[in-house]
Amino acid sequence: MSECTHDCSTCGESCSERQEDFSAEMNPLSNIRHVIAVMSGKGGVGKSLVTSALAAACHKAGKKVGILDADITGPSIPKAFGIHDRAPGSEVGIFPVESKGGIPVMSLNLLMENETDPVVWRGPVIAGAVKQFWTDVVWGDLDYLFVDMPPGTGDVPLTVFQSLPVDGVIVVTSPQDLVSMIVTKAVKMAQMMEVPVLGLVENYSYFQCPDCGKRHAIFGQSKLEQVAADLGLPILERLPIDPTLAAACDAGILEDYEPNPLEKLVSKLPD
Repeated sequence: MSECTHDCSTCGESCSERQEDFSAEMNPLSNIRHVIAVMSGKGGVGKSLVTSALAAACHKAGKKVGILDADITGPSIPKAFGIHDRAPGSEVGIFPVESKGGIPVMSLNLLMENETDPVVWRGPVIAGAVKQFWTDVVWGDLDYLFVDMPPGTGDVPLTVFQSLPVDGVIVVTSPQDLVSMIVTKAVKMAQMMEVPVLGLVENYSYFQCPDCGKRHAIFGQSKLEQVAADLGLPILERLPIDPTLAAACDAGILEDYEPNPLEKLVSKLPD
């Protein structure tokens, strides 16, 4: 990278010092108090599970919440809530589809003719679609809009951080060493974009035997304490390997699952 001249009009880099304003206006019929992004540096660690469970826990606590599924090529939020309807629209915008419990959800799957059709788009088009979920969707009054991010630190996370007023990021990890390294990349990206990181959630932390109650570290001994200490971040929650929770997601009844594993995390969100 060449030395910064502070002339953003001739520069293609995306840095925290960039003076160009990429912020996007939310739909005039939306009123959202807090935007919380759930991200990680790689796929398969449970970002969608954390997003869905946290939204359900907030909803149960009496908060008005919505979910923006920013994982355009691998959307899984509608499945967890059993949503298969198409999102309606009018001249004022696109309306999210509500779950059985009343949580509004917007996902590209809700705009596709067939939910199993692949999305074969280049990065800028995908990022543009996510931005439209903010500008064109009528969210109404929400206390929290949770953004389920795609894996990595590419176009979509950059668009979300630059275009949406993100109040905080929850970073999801799992016990493997490799994931810890990649999570550090995600945390550093959020810090580069000057977005507060609320803390870490470790998924697949352990399996508790239903017969004897002993905990087993299926994916190896966690090093989360060291990672959190190195990054100066709190550990928000450790989630066990729970086949019944996975089954609830597959059946589309996640919001009915009890006890919600992220119930205590609600009080740690921005008020």
